[in-house]
Amino acid sequence: MKLFATIYTDEDVSKLVATLLRARGFDVTTTSEQGMLTQSDSKQLAYAASIERCLLTHNRVDFERLHLEYMTAGRSHYGIIVIPQKNAYEIAQRVGILLNTLTADEIANQLLYV
Repeated sequence: MKLFATIYTDEDVSKLVATLLRARGFDVTTTSEQGMLTQSDSKQLAYAASIERCLLTHNRVDFERLHLEYMTAGRSHYGIIVIPQKNAYEIAQRVGILLNTLTADEIANQLLYV
């Protein structure tokens, strides 16, 4: 059992968010660090699942659809966290609270809004 979820940010999420979450001790990687810039949302989610990371995004509509597709097909992912476009400090604070509250297993296959 993994206690803390590890995070993969999509390209719309500020790199500062990753920096701030790392400063709080969380394991975070970004689309640019993984060479995944400009890939489709479905490829981003599949990639996040393949590296066992929860995807952090601002893109509610597309990822709600993808989550439903995964659940309908019986596929697994490591969680999707949807956050409104706010300043990076507020995003890092909200996501940090969530990651300190729920285990990686509790986040897996969930679509969460913070």
